[in-house]
Amino acid sequence: MRTGSEPATARSALRARLWLSVWGLAWAIFGTALFAVLGRPGWAAACGVLWLVATVDLVVIVRHIRQGPHYQPGRDVPPYRPVDTPSPPYRRPPRHRHP
Repeated sequence: MRTGSEPATARSALRARLWLSVWGLAWAIFGTALFAVLGRPGWAAACGVLWLVATVDLVVIVRHIRQGPHYQPGRDVPPYRPVDTPSPPYRRPPRHRHP
């Protein structure tokens, strides 16, 4: 549902996200291999987790690119559903009197 504050033709920069994800994936693979060869299992595991996160991100980005643009409602569609019940009357907070 629209909130009314976003542009009507807003699009995500999926191609830029794709290349940034590929760049991060390459560095994660490199880091995992390098730290495994150097005998640093903790750092190799950290880079392996980063490798997994970058791979999942890459899969999500490719899926969004393949889905294509989605329907965007026009300006005649209200940004929110009207409230069915009226709001309660406003009550002033109590005034504090100092001695």
